[in-house]
Amino acid sequence: MSTPVGGVGDPGPAPGDGARPTVAQLRTLFLFESLDEGQLDWLAEHGRVETRRAGTAVYTEGEPATCFYVLLDGTVTMTRRVRGDEVEVIRTAQRGVYGGATQAYLGDQVPQVYINSLRAVGEATFLVLPAETFAHAVRSWFPMAMHLLEGLFIGMQQTQVRVGERERLLALGALSAGLTHELNNPAGAAVRATAVLRERVAGIRHELATIADGRLDGDALHRLVALQEEAVRRVADAATLSPLAVSDAEDALVDWLDERDVAAGWELAGTLVAGGVDGAWLDRVEAVVGPGNLEPALRWLTHTIDTEQLLREIDEAVTRISGLVGAAKQYSQLDRAPYQVVDVHELLDATLVMLRGKIPPGVRLVREYDRALPPVPAYAAELNQVWTNLIVNALDAMGDTGTLTVATGRDGDALAVAVGDTGPGIPADVRPRIFEPFFTTKPVGEGTGLGLDISYRIVVHKHRGDIRVDSVPGSTTFRVLLPFATAPAAPAPTD
Repeated sequence: MSTPVGGVGDPGPAPGDGARPTVAQLRTLFLFESLDEGQLDWLAEHGRVETRRAGTAVYTEGEPATCFYVLLDGTVTMTRRVRGDEVEVIRTAQRGVYGGATQAYLGDQVPQVYINSLRAVGEATFLVLPAETFAHAVRSWFPMAMHLLEGLFIGMQQTQVRVGERERLLALGALSAGLTHELNNPAGAAVRATAVLRERVAGIRHELATIADGRLDGDALHRLVALQEEAVRRVADAATLSPLAVSDAEDALVDWLDERDVAAGWELAGTLVAGGVDGAWLDRVEAVVGPGNLEPALRWLTHTIDTEQLLREIDEAVTRISGLVGAAKQYSQLDRAPYQVVDVHELLDATLVMLRGKIPPGVRLVREYDRALPPVPAYAAELNQVWTNLIVNALDAMGDTGTLTVATGRDGDALAVAVGDTGPGIPADVRPRIFEPFFTTKPVGEGTGLGLDISYRIVVHKHRGDIRVDSVPGSTTFRVLLPFATAPAAPAPTD
């Protein structure tokens, strides 16, 4: 469980607790895996290790949120009060799960209280960070904030105290796991590129010092800088070559460099070719600096090209992260009014981004959108829950292969959204019961039977629309009809 397991009422740490964690200990926790040595040292200095005895509360829902907890050892259970009952949401022994003051980084924007309760099942050991320490880390350390998105989505849903809460938690858990995976790829690329970039910048400083030690006059130095600017432009304009063409180009540059006794020319050739450099351009460099300064000049220019390529990698990674976060915001509707006029296509695309990690490689996604359709008034976040339920059901029905079709169109005075799959179909004797609460055809433990019931209530009761199904072996389509103009239903529980 990498979900927040979001106090007081704790009899206190066991005797002998309060020791500082070690950097080696912190490095093994997935939440901190991208942090550097300085950040880990800072956490070790500000954190402490505490043990809770079996059966004791770690923190209690509704109490002031003063600490952030990461499980180091043991088993814990998270509970949530639902209409007066204490409901166990999850029980886990997974090392590294976290909870407590998960919203401390928001400051006074939200009430700083524990949003659930955590109890030690057996003796459990935690890394404990004061809320203000955790808040500083989240605001300051980008990789760590990426991991916390998973907790953000699940924590957001926990504010809805309803019978179908556990269904939403399961759905959001799958979405968050996929989003975290998607975010980790570009975030990891950016971190790696930044580390290499630091080395290249140091190399640029060193080579520039060698070049500018008085052996080049001012005019030659200015001309070399102009070539550096041209090299940066060449990176942006470099054509994509086939592997064979790249190999031939690198061999030609290695020969050019070897003829001029440039040491380890093969190390430079790959970067130069990737930056769009050829032998003719290197001739120009030689003409400017002369044979005596050729090698430091070429290494300086190579570092420049490499640096520009790394900056482009970082830019692409951050752009990808921004797009994913934008899709997450669109999906969650955190900054939107509950009832608003929406473009259904934006909601569908955001949901598909969130579910990308659940779509197997053998499943083909087909979008058939009628972009001329007008927007509709809707509870956007709840419609996203409908799309999630229908798409996940379609994927489960198909398994590892098939075609998932998401289409929009007009049906009289309503906008129609269709989610189709090429699975085995719904048996005729089962079809009349699919919208019944707690009815499921999935094996025990794999489904709650609430997904379609929740979807029906959202579409029919809250949007005054309709949801229908057509199914034959090899083709099942759920159609959601949303009126183009309607007054919102009372915001009663949808599940």
